[in-house]
Amino acid sequence: MEFFLQQAINGITIGAFYALIALGYTMVYGILKLINFAHGDLFMVGSYLGYTLVIALIISGLIPNLLVALLIIFLMAMGMVALTGALLERVAYRPLRKAGRLAPVVSALGASIFLQNVVMLIYGPRYHVYPKGILPDIHWSIGGAYVTLVQLATLVISILLMGGLYFFIQRTRLGTAIRAVALDHDTARLMGIDVNRIITLVFLLGPALGAAGGIMIGLYYGRINFTMGWGYGLKAFVAAILGGIGNIPGAMVGGFLLGIFETLAAGYLPWGGAWKDAIAFLILILILILRPTGLLGERVVEKI
Repeated sequence: MEFFLQQAINGITIGAFYALIALGYTMVYGILKLINFAHGDLFMVGSYLGYTLVIALIISGLIPNLLVALLIIFLMAMGMVALTGALLERVAYRPLRKAGRLAPVVSALGASIFLQNVVMLIYGPRYHVYPKGILPDIHWSIGGAYVTLVQLATLVISILLMGGLYFFIQRTRLGTAIRAVALDHDTARLMGIDVNRIITLVFLLGPALGAAGGIMIGLYYGRINFTMGWGYGLKAFVAAILGGIGNIPGAMVGGFLLGIFETLAAGYLPWGGAWKDAIAFLILILILILRPTGLLGERVVEKI
């Protein structure tokens, strides 16, 4: 029981990362019907920016207060990645919006390769390690399992960000505009909504959440690489499909479920650790066969 609880806690933590990244996929798909394969690399850029800012602000002692420094790091990295996402939409996707579905997908793959190579040229091909001891080594025992401060902070920050996004989409005028554009671009224009502005807003929000996830992964695992965006991006895509792509609550649920499935399989199956990635895509295949709309795909009429 203790082992199961520990694996579940680890799975929820990893699932929070997947959910934050999956939200970017599901919002872009909901509004453009486009799979933004460069989104995982924007998450990776956020992780590297977080690494740079940790060195510059915390390790150098420029900002002695840890909480203030971490807040500044998150806000700066999220802001810079959000602007990168908006620029990517303007340069790589908007000119191809009426060119069919294949051209934007190819452009997204090209943008992914471009971002990977830019980061590799700036930081080098080797792994980079987040400095140890940034957060105090504190843990609590729950039923014989341990929850670390990093895990607790990850879960709290992720829930706050996801809850804030859901509130924004459901309870604000801009959120209503996003849902209107997701339903029909032409009708939204007739209602006076600036569709291009709303699409840009979505490309600001999604990458910002991904950047937060990238920083938390760096703090949690301690090691980052310029290719990590592709792996995590594919897992987050699976999570979005699992929950129902285009559905914001579905992306959250799918991320947490995928994280739990992965860690339980790695803990209980003798080959689970080595085949963890295969398990994720096996789940994707089963979902596409048994419930193509995802777990929550048919329960929400408005797909964002």
